Amino acid sequence: MITRRALAASSAALLAAPTLTRPALAQPAWPNGPIRIIAPFPPGGSVDTMSRLFQQPLSAELGVPVIVENRGGASGSLGTAQVARAAADGQTFVLVFDTHATNPALIPNMGFDTRRDLAPVLLIGTAPNMLLTHRSRPWRNMEELVAAARARPDTISYGTIGNGSLAHLGMVLAQRAGRMQVTHVPYRGGGPLALSAMTGETDLVAATGTIFVEHLRQGILRPLAVMGPRRRPSLPDVPTMAEAGLPGVEAEAFWGLLAPAATPPAILARMEAATRRASEVPEVRERLTTIMGIEMRNEGGAAFGAFLDRQIDIWGRVIRENEIKPD
Repeated sequence: MITRRALAASSAALLAAPTLTRPALAQPAWPNGPIRIIAPFPPGGSVDTMSRLFQQPLSAELGVPVIVENRGGASGSLGTAQVARAAADGQTFVLVFDTHATNPALIPNMGFDTRRDLAPVLLIGTAPNMLLTHRSRPWRNMEELVAAARARPDTISYGTIGNGSLAHLGMVLAQRAGRMQVTHVPYRGGGPLALSAMTGETDLVAATGTIFVEHLRQGILRPLAVMGPRRRPSLPDVPTMAEAGLPGVEAEAFWGLLAPAATPPAILARMEAATRRASEVPEVRERLTTIMGIEMRNEGGAAFGAFLDRQIDIWGRVIRENEIKPD
């Protein structure tokens, strides 16, 4: 029989025994399968072009296939919503354009919160929007265009990638500065806009110029002004809007990578580093800077997040003040 004294001694021995620590659970390897980059615009635009430009270098950096999926619609918000709701396992990212900063003020029911549901990974680059005209149109500079627009209000048309894009908002500012009225024709992404620009479907095109390299080289489009603080190195003879007599018209597009908000910090850091290294591949950098005219920024998560906050605040105010509505 077990006596009380023996039971007490046994309990004391158990309490005095060293506590055994449970071995730490191994963290799952990442990446553990193909990585998806959602391009939330149709094929042919700058987001699609950049996503596919990064595809192979990122695959080489991370050792897994990188798949680009076009999920266009609602100024990029449909594809972005898909990523906001995706599993936060580092297997899904989205490459956003400047509409990412204007959509919150334009589309109240996007199905996700831009700041809360997405984590910034890397601000890849920026580029000023430009105003261009088809070679069949008569205007050689902004002075001639402004005079024509004032003489015949709303008879001159301009195309953009969509309502609320920074090119559109830049033109809203330009009309106010130039005391003129022109008609906006929104397209559903850079691909459709590029096709229309080729045929002169609209009188003017407001865009970054990143997808109009051949149009410019062949003389199909004639640049009139840059919506930025300085001239573009590749087009030194094209004035800024301020130099052309329209002060305060600055609208710089941006491209950046985001992930679902709860993605582990270690994965975000590795993806940031991999994307940064991919952007430094000579062929990639040459295409982005020399051909597409993008200024490389390569600013990480915290800096990109602060940049997005500023853009959302600035352009949200322009949208509200001018009562701009979605398509």
